[in-house]
Amino acid sequence: MSPIKHYSSTVGKKFVTGLAGLLLVAFLCVHLGGNLTLLVNPDLFNTYTHHLESLGPLLYLAEIGLLALFIIHATLAIGVQLEKRRARPNAYAKTASKGGPSRQTLASRSMIVTGLILLVYLPLHVWMFKYNAGRPSPTVILDGREMRDLYTIVLIAFKQPLIAWGYAIVMGLLGFHLRHGFWSAFQSLGTLSPRLLPVFYGLGMVVAIILAGGFVILPLWLLYVVPAPGL
Repeated sequence: MSPIKHYSSTVGKKFVTGLAGLLLVAFLCVHLGGNLTLLVNPDLFNTYTHHLESLGPLLYLAEIGLLALFIIHATLAIGVQLEKRRARPNAYAKTASKGGPSRQTLASRSMIVTGLILLVYLPLHVWMFKYNAGRPSPTVILDGREMRDLYTIVLIAFKQPLIAWGYAIVMGLLGFHLRHGFWSAFQSLGTLSPRLLPVFYGLGMVVAIILAGGFVILPLWLLYVVPAPGL
């Protein structure tokens, strides 16, 4: 089979989807690490984001690459799911969790739903924080340098309960998505033997809890613990 035919097949699409998914998980780990500086102090977070913005064209290339990963992962995953439905138009009446290689659970059956919610939320998230919803961004002077005060932008946003809880709920759905997606990505890459399957299945739960839990803590901490700006 030629490479083009291989990657256009269902197996090939699953392979690319899984690889893109794991690269996105790596991004989430880095992104969470940077965001957790919010819990340390405003200066550290603003300095961290300023260093990223100072990358200039490299940052834009990274963002384009990240967007491409999201699009590839989402479109191929939806395509594979549609192929499954065309091949089996009548769903099974019984949907209880399964063991064995399929590991079918509520998390696995809702992957498309949670993925679409995350895909819709992504541009809203970027618009709200990267572009401050179209408003001029406040600035701050640190070590003699003027930089964007992203900390204040985030704090003001998360002082609104609807935004904070909406973010937390979406991040909870991210954890649900990762619960199944993490281990199944390795299975799609063909790296899981029957002996390793339970290990990565359990590791998927750990990754989901750590990443989703970390992202959930941030808005609720800023909402309920950190004083409002100016207080």
